[in-house]
Amino acid sequence: MRLKIILLLALTNIPLVASTVLETKPDAPYFEKFQPLKAPAVHGLLLKEGDRLAICGDSITEQKMYSRIMEDYLTMCVPDLKISVRQFGWSGEKAPGFLGRMTNDCLRFNPTVATTCYGMNDCEYRPYEDRIGRTYQENQQKIVEAFQAHKVRVVLGSPGCITKVPPWAVKNGATLEQLDLNLCNLRNLDEQLAQEEKVRFADVFWPMLTGDFTAKQKYDSNYSMAGNDGVHPGWAGHTLMAYAFLKAMGLDGNIGTFTIDLKKNKAKVSVGHKVISAKDGVFEIESSRYPFCACEADSHANYPTCGRDGTNSDNSIRSGDTLVPFSQDLNRLMLVVKNARAKEYKVTWGGETKSFIAEHPFTTWASESKSFTAEQLTHGINLAVEFPENPFTDAFAKVDAAIAAKQAYETKEIKETFHHTDNSSLTEHTDQVVGQAEEDRAPFVDAVHAAFVPVTHVLRIIEK
Repeated sequence: MRLKIILLLALTNIPLVASTVLETKPDAPYFEKFQPLKAPAVHGLLLKEGDRLAICGDSITEQKMYSRIMEDYLTMCVPDLKISVRQFGWSGEKAPGFLGRMTNDCLRFNPTVATTCYGMNDCEYRPYEDRIGRTYQENQQKIVEAFQAHKVRVVLGSPGCITKVPPWAVKNGATLEQLDLNLCNLRNLDEQLAQEEKVRFADVFWPMLTGDFTAKQKYDSNYSMAGNDGVHPGWAGHTLMAYAFLKAMGLDGNIGTFTIDLKKNKAKVSVGHKVISAKDGVFEIESSRYPFCACEADSHANYPTCGRDGTNSDNSIRSGDTLVPFSQDLNRLMLVVKNARAKEYKVTWGGETKSFIAEHPFTTWASESKSFTAEQLTHGINLAVEFPENPFTDAFAKVDAAIAAKQAYETKEIKETFHHTDNSSLTEHTDQVVGQAEEDRAPFVDAVHAAFVPVTHVLRIIEK
């Protein structure tokens, strides 16, 4: 009943009652007409060991950027969960389109968790109309029900925002405000549907819209959270999208903690890491769990490059991290130092000892020094933030490149092998077609597993 009431309000443009809880708005005239319902708090981990995740959506999903961030994270940052991932993005798709193909294209692979991100094309790039909301809500509900009938746990994502009227929408005569108000209505319908169906909700729209406003003030008036065309985001926008979905899954963000006792010259590490040696302020650690790396030393498959794609670029993951607390909430690799008696220390993270280099002569290592006060080290510093380029960067890049190749194949598998690039029914000889396609996909999956190996690294903490 509550969903029907909210739908009626949205469809008739009746203002929400004063008691309705809304998201906090920026203090700017542009946001006066927006009524984003407060997103529900997340409680508990949605994921289970061995889950099979399906990432579903339109051309923004088919960009294979937020889906890649998610798979990178699930593969390397929480490897104990053993999550397998497939992306099912289809350019130009609306919710009814996915509903029509989800049995053949998605459910046949028996996912146990699914994320959806529709609404951008469903808004038709025009001012909101009753039929737009009605059609979208009905098809979104059918998608959720179809997943639930197959015991799939759902994270229902809202559409993103638009940051300028895209060229293909000019003929519709809608202003930017009208387009975003349309998307906000669809976002509210998703939020209410998620509550009614007891599934998770990922708010993509509001953080992107407000993040774009903040970035324009903070960095550059030409900053575009939704990319050059106003719809398809760069890496910053995709970072906000990935953050929304990963947070909705209930991940705690604890990558690891290294507790160093300088007086005793001992190190204690959390699960996923082990101490190899400790001597004279130099601590050698092996990690089978990586921090998320927001950039790579050399760009692999269009990934942001350290030193080039800084925090002021809308095509930078590090920039997105300044607009939502990605590292704070999801990427904490903490160094905590006990018995730090000097005022200041130099921390170096890389390959530093002669014996270590002798044992690993064919490996290159990032090595950077930064100074911290004893108080900072006692409280704890997040190595993943303080050292964007670090001993994990090269290893992370190799896994990411393998994941990018796998996801690229998954688009080809569905759109070319299954459908010949249109939304027609599956090609003939279904079993043979699918079987061969899966055989062709297997080496890409194997390459991801082969690339993900433990990383040995050295922390050096010296009085300054």
